[in-house]
Amino acid sequence: MFGLILGYIWRLRLIHPYSWIVIPMLMLLSHVMHHDTAESVGFERKSLRIGLKEVSPVLIAIAAMLLAAGAFRHTLRQIDLAGVLLSAAAYLPWGLAQQYMLNGYFLNRLDEAIPKPAAALMAAVLFSAVHAPNPFLMAVTLPLGLCAILFYRRNHNLYVLGIAHAVIGLLLFLVIPDSVSRHLRIGPGWYDYPATRRNFIPTAYGTAERSRTES
Repeated sequence: MFGLILGYIWRLRLIHPYSWIVIPMLMLLSHVMHHDTAESVGFERKSLRIGLKEVSPVLIAIAAMLLAAGAFRHTLRQIDLAGVLLSAAAYLPWGLAQQYMLNGYFLNRLDEAIPKPAAALMAAVLFSAVHAPNPFLMAVTLPLGLCAILFYRRNHNLYVLGIAHAVIGLLLFLVIPDSVSRHLRIGPGWYDYPATRRNFIPTAYGTAERSRTES
């Protein structure tokens, strides 16, 4: 399954853009064969309030630190409230989908095959590797993936993880300059990211923004 995901990111989406549908279909088939239910995978609402109460202080602290750093370094993305809300609305389902794949599918399958500590580490490594070749995202997703796995083992709620994923992803988009994150792109898109996009450059007083074209 991991190879199929990499194949889609690096090749299939360029020649067969709708072939992604095979991935969730195979995952669903796997759940049927293992007699999984939505609740056993993590799609349940009973622990939603408790989970949100647990992660909210952490998310608030992360948001405060990132936004403060962005303001100090002058790297906050110039985007209006409507743009922020639109980005958040788009990132919520995508964050949930990624947490489902990390925890609801890969972690559960690895738990059945190898000891749980090794399964957790391997799932986090796979989660980081799928963000190649973006070094920023790979460095961020490895520890965050491990944190998500630890929370999932304790709370077992994908909705909470999806919300947390969306919040942190949106904050990184708003704070980290594209010269570092390449607009959070992965796969061939990381190489193809236009050099004419706005970039941030260091100055004696933080960072300044400019438009640059590669030579």
